[in-house]
Amino acid sequence: MKDFHSAMTRVAAIGAVVLAADNTPAAIDLQGTIGAEILLDIGIGGITFNGTNKIEFKVTHSDDDSTYTDVADADILGVTVASDGIIKALTAAHAAAAVYRFGYVGGKRYIKILADFSGTHGTGTPIAVSVLKFGSINPQAAQA
Repeated sequence: MKDFHSAMTRVAAIGAVVLAADNTPAAIDLQGTIGAEILLDIGIGGITFNGTNKIEFKVTHSDDDSTYTDVADADILGVTVASDGIIKALTAAHAAAAVYRFGYVGGKRYIKILADFSGTHGTGTPIAVSVLKFGSINPQAAQA
């Protein structure tokens, strides 16, 4: 078996929480990495999502942690990126917990992930978003 553990670090972009409104995205620094994977964990929807009452997960990136731009299709693996950097949109009933993953290959130093809520969300939805960073110099620091 190969040692995958020593080559990665996990960073919380959105800690496990029930949200009913937009989060404040934290900057994830990718310096010293050779790749990154965005992991979305979404619980049962607090409401029945539709085209008006929805959550859209938006990724932006930056070279300087100051000026952020939306990711484009060429920056993300695993999905066709919608306009405005949207990698996942909850626009229909989400009756069971699910996990999703997307590869970031955009080449910028920083990324941010926003859970963008539209419409009315009287009940929150459980969400957690992490980024797996694959190190260029290994082993990575232990996180146990």
